[in-house]
Amino acid sequence: MSDDPDFDRAVPAEPGEAVPLTPRVRRIVADNGGPFTFTGTCTYIVGRGEVAVIDPGPEDERHVAAILSAVEGERVAAILVTHTHRDHSPAAAVLRAATGAPIFGCAPHRAARDLAEGEFNVLDASADRDYAPDRVLAEGESVSGPGWTLQAIETPGHTMNHLVFACPEEECLFSGDHVMAWSTSIVAPPDGAMGPYMASLEKLKGRPETIYWPGHGGPVREPARFVRALLHHRRQREAAILRRLEAGDTAIPAIVAQVYEGIAPILTGAAALSVLAHLEDLVARGLARCDGAPTLDALYQPG
Repeated sequence: MSDDPDFDRAVPAEPGEAVPLTPRVRRIVADNGGPFTFTGTCTYIVGRGEVAVIDPGPEDERHVAAILSAVEGERVAAILVTHTHRDHSPAAAVLRAATGAPIFGCAPHRAARDLAEGEFNVLDASADRDYAPDRVLAEGESVSGPGWTLQAIETPGHTMNHLVFACPEEECLFSGDHVMAWSTSIVAPPDGAMGPYMASLEKLKGRPETIYWPGHGGPVREPARFVRALLHHRRQREAAILRRLEAGDTAIPAIVAQVYEGIAPILTGAAALSVLAHLEDLVARGLARCDGAPTLDALYQPG
């Protein structure tokens, strides 16, 4: 068996369709598919009669209408949010206005670090800075209803406020964008950071859940094995970046061209941010050096 992740790119469902996954869990996929969202954001409805809605998604009238239609005749007791990217959290406020349900979950958006002098946050527009939860859930805190419990686990890295939610009644974990079956998660400074991301993967490695329901795509089956494979994949990527530094590549575009050979042009920017996240971590650990603060434009050398 390969040590690399076995990605599953099967289409989970048509947008707007409420699909029962188990007697306790339903999923609706938003119509916001793209290079970074796969077929769209997965919104989950947990419970029957009195329910929780996880990651209501983008501020899209049709998607919110699909959620409200799916829970017609039921009471929405809680709205939970894994993180504050615009494909996950903006509809929370709309759903709260429509149902009166409180918003629980991650803290408001914050960056992993301040911008360096002259640096520009290329993903700033993706952050939902209007998100205002009624209650921030800390590590181990939970929300519950008839037959369901959702416990918060802090998993910073993709964003620094990222949470996942464990449901012991289902032996499952709603993993947001931290672990997905269809692709690796983007870790993009200054909002995300590789060191915390790797630590968050290590944190999940020994957990008992038997299936993950992610923010995009289909389920992560055999999650313990899959998380180990993600850790291996990232370490291999780190080793490849170090080899490029030792070969004399000093700039991120040159590293991307070698490490991500053949990548689709639309993904080049994301690859550059991923390399930057690795280089930030390598510099912090003394394994690489750069001229000033690590940025997309800095020059790097082996440590």
